[in-house]
Amino acid sequence: MSFRAEPPYAHGSMPKTGLLLVNLGSPDQPTAAATRRYLAEFLSDPRVVEIPRAVWWLVLHGIILNTRPAKSAAKYATVWTPEGSPLVTGTKRLATRLQESLDAQGHAVVVKTAMRYGNPSIPDMLDELRSQGATRVLVLPLYPQYAAATTASVWDGVAKWSAQARQLPEFRFVNRYGDDPSLVRALADSVQRHWAAHGRAEKLVMSFHGLPERSLHLGDPYHCECHKAARLLAEALGLPQDAWQVTFQSRFGKAQWLRPYTEPTLKDMAAAGVKSVDVVCPGFAVDCLETLEEIAQEAREAFLEAGGQSFRYIPCLNDDPLAVQAMTKIALQHLQGWPITDAPQTAAECGRQRQLALKMGAKN
Repeated sequence: MSFRAEPPYAHGSMPKTGLLLVNLGSPDQPTAAATRRYLAEFLSDPRVVEIPRAVWWLVLHGIILNTRPAKSAAKYATVWTPEGSPLVTGTKRLATRLQESLDAQGHAVVVKTAMRYGNPSIPDMLDELRSQGATRVLVLPLYPQYAAATTASVWDGVAKWSAQARQLPEFRFVNRYGDDPSLVRALADSVQRHWAAHGRAEKLVMSFHGLPERSLHLGDPYHCECHKAARLLAEALGLPQDAWQVTFQSRFGKAQWLRPYTEPTLKDMAAAGVKSVDVVCPGFAVDCLETLEEIAQEAREAFLEAGGQSFRYIPCLNDDPLAVQAMTKIALQHLQGWPITDAPQTAAECGRQRQLALKMGAKN
């Protein structure tokens, strides 16, 4: 086995704590070539596509990677910003605000961002944290609801890096937090502010990313956690049962996925006489292709063409102050027991260790 390059070990150096925010990822550019590289990595993950490898390899490389990249790149181009991918730049802004929040409270935690697929990668950012002296790392996937295809896959990425590292940091991992009261309050506040500015629609649709229905029957808790998150948000908003609806988006392939599907549900609502809808995506931490293009563009068009009159998309929390407060609380809860404040005696002790190491080196 070949190991990754190790930073030089520094005797007596003060250990640091790292916080790694991990999101799904994005192509580096909205081009067919960049999108093909991204999709090849994403769709090769056995957590994402649970089909026998030999069969899926033929489908992926023989059909999908020859037909889908150009179409997907065109969609990415509609949401791309001068700074780059909205998912990557939004995640970095959230990390910056989270770093500021932790600093303001006197916590010595180094916050970094990584993408499960694409750049910046999990291995590269773990290398960077380790080079900065991090001996403890909290991994916080930006998926509020647990799913094997997302949350567990992040751990796979961390484990793959760990298998090639000689000196491992101490790890902690956040599995789920979609029912955290502070996060629910942040989501409810964002909806209420939207209603205050634009008025309230007849229906609030809560759209979550879909998974194959098979995952539910195999024991994945994602479906139940999405419904719980939606119920808690509806309760925080004081909504009656007939005023809101859970749906699932981003279906891929011909197999049955978690239902009801978002776009067909919106069409059915319009056909049934619903004139106005607000759509929020509680399972996404920051806006991305799936929210800005699939919901705010495609779903909107489908609803209006089916007879609806008003479609409003409520943005993700992104780096909203209440979202930053919620993520700070969640991070600190999982950092409990780790020394995350530089104490003077700790620095002094490190200095003594450093002097001792120098003396021992001189004797040898």
